Amino acid sequence: MTQTQRILVTGATGTVGRQVVAELLDRGHEVRALTRDAAGAAFPAGVDVVEGDLTEPESLARALEGVTGLHLITFGGAVFSPLETGPRILELARSAGVRRVTVLHGGGPTPLEDAVRADDGVDWTVLMPVEFMANALEWADGIVTSGEVREPFVDRLSAMVHEADIGAVAAVALTEEGHGGQEYVITGPEVLTVGDKVKTIADAVGREIALVELTQEQAVAQWRAAGLPEDTIGFLLMAYGDTPEIGRTVSGTVEKVTGRPARTFTRWAAEHADSFTGRS
Repeated sequence: MTQTQRILVTGATGTVGRQVVAELLDRGHEVRALTRDAAGAAFPAGVDVVEGDLTEPESLARALEGVTGLHLITFGGAVFSPLETGPRILELARSAGVRRVTVLHGGGPTPLEDAVRADDGVDWTVLMPVEFMANALEWADGIVTSGEVREPFVDRLSAMVHEADIGAVAAVALTEEGHGGQEYVITGPEVLTVGDKVKTIADAVGREIALVELTQEQAVAQWRAAGLPEDTIGFLLMAYGDTPEIGRTVSGTVEKVTGRPARTFTRWAAEHADSFTGRS
């Protein structure tokens, strides 16, 4: 166990941010969670919740006091626009004594990540997770109401990662030496098809789930009906129709960094079974 440190987690109410908070607490560190609405945020006991907005760097002054590590996201504000405030955030962080920074990759180049990579005043680590296991929660309504999953490209491969493992890698990089200047591709321990995932969820809930393969045209119509913007639809067609090698190759990063194997989708499905039965 490393010496107790105080870490500031931004994006703390998000899928990954909550896992970073949980892992740091589990490792015995002090956690400060940044949110734009402290009154509406729910965190475990012992978390120091502070208000601030990454689009307004000066609002982070209180949050950065006594902090040695900082976890950053690349988007901010009410509409999650790419952050242009990276240089000032990092300047404030260095002045406050921050030594280590992790940044959650946003899927492509972003101004904040560029600023982090260019900063030689802190030990930075870029976290590059592939598909989240939590994405399977998008199937919950269809499974509960009709017992089926409707997806295109059902033979596509994914080395999807448990979101808690992203938090675990972040926690180590934020509190231990040896991770500065690293770019960590974070995956699960196996490569799965859509059919593999559906069967795993079916086993977890103890019922049959039908997999209905959609044509590309049917998928686009379904996504539009759900209100997805055209740029998101284009991204999904690319990611699902021709998954990049990085997204379908096991990296081994979780075990290398944390010293234990990455969590399986079987474990994730068991943890979230209630979401697929309507009991959550």
